[in-house]
Amino acid sequence: MLISVMQDPLVEGLESEESISLLELLTNGGYMMIPILLLWMVAIYIFVERTRTLSAAAKTPESFKDQIRSLVIAGDINGALMLCGKTDTPVARMIEKGITRIGNPLKNIEVSIENVGKLEIYRLEKNLNLLATISGAAPMIGFLGTVTGMIQAFIAIAQEEGAVSPKLLSSGIYEAMITTAAGLFVGILAYLGYNYLVSKVGKVIHTMESNVIDFIDLLQEPKK
Repeated sequence: MLISVMQDPLVEGLESEESISLLELLTNGGYMMIPILLLWMVAIYIFVERTRTLSAAAKTPESFKDQIRSLVIAGDINGALMLCGKTDTPVARMIEKGITRIGNPLKNIEVSIENVGKLEIYRLEKNLNLLATISGAAPMIGFLGTVTGMIQAFIAIAQEEGAVSPKLLSSGIYEAMITTAAGLFVGILAYLGYNYLVSKVGKVIHTMESNVIDFIDLLQEPKK
């Protein structure tokens, strides 16, 4: 009976510590958590949207290049243009531009395709700079929250007469630690997401260049 009575306060203390939810923990981070959460939502949106866009851009059908080759060799320019119009990929749009320039000097065709390629690359890299900015800005905002939290803690110490209780300092320390952790968390994930997307953009660009080179080689083949 004595043991059970002595254990009750310990059990109650553990239960009270475990009752702190994640939402309450984030709330204790103070106002600096608002911009960090906003940056987190923007980063998630950019990552998901760019991942879907790049995945779609990389899905050029395997038969596309062979069909274009057959149509161009056969002189069916309209058929080749229709095939490009039905294929919604950067490669198809670049090849389509090149087909419309068939009959012009090869250099002019290459320049036209390169100009379209620059526009396509710009579309592929859309919002990546913003994601890189978030990866650097989130930790800085977290550190700013650390500074404001410690300022609150020192103000509480200065205003308190006599012994300073830990509870008095808890709000400032909570804000200092939580904002730092949240800012680093968002910054690290945004940085990893940025590098992942950059690598996917690089793969798509490589595919674009490879298909354009094959198309230019096709135009230089001797006519039968």
